[in-house]
Amino acid sequence: MVNPNTTAETTPSPASACPSAPAFYSAETYLPEDSIGYLMRRILVSLAQSVETELAGSALTNAQWLPLLKLSSGTASTAAELARHCQLDAGAMTRMLDRLEAKGLCQRSRSASDRRVIDIRLTESGQRAAQTLPGVLSSVLNAHLQGLTATEFETLKTLLQKMLSNAAALHGASGPNEPTYEPTPITSPGFSDAA
Repeated sequence: MVNPNTTAETTPSPASACPSAPAFYSAETYLPEDSIGYLMRRILVSLAQSVETELAGSALTNAQWLPLLKLSSGTASTAAELARHCQLDAGAMTRMLDRLEAKGLCQRSRSASDRRVIDIRLTESGQRAAQTLPGVLSSVLNAHLQGLTATEFETLKTLLQKMLSNAAALHGASGPNEPTYEPTPITSPGFSDAA
């Protein structure tokens, strides 16, 4: 039990390691509904629900589009690569691949160069499904971005990239799946970019 009458020496948390950074939140005035984390979580839930609705007529679910897109783009070709890029543990990725394979969207085969490695490739059905995803995702994202100007959109992306960079620095991340902050130049109001 901690004695409130004594002062214990504490190690600063990584989040408080930068004393020159402004403190946007304080314990005394913190309201969950004003938290950026809470707001981002609500947006992610809404995006997931919208993607799920858009995919309702297909063989895919919201959880399955990212592995399919990673396989289609060549970003990943093994379960370990997919798990890393989709930020899932190996067991969850194996179960996901079981479902995708049962739907006839992907196929696993032992690597010819290293028998310990299982390669994953999309079937023709998987390739066709993957080709529909950019349109679905663009539609969902554009619906959520209604009312933003092109400048506001670019600013939003830049700020989110900066937060991701801060998160990577806080957690000591330095892999290919851990983005670093590189400012996106804000362009003319006529510019648009599919997120």
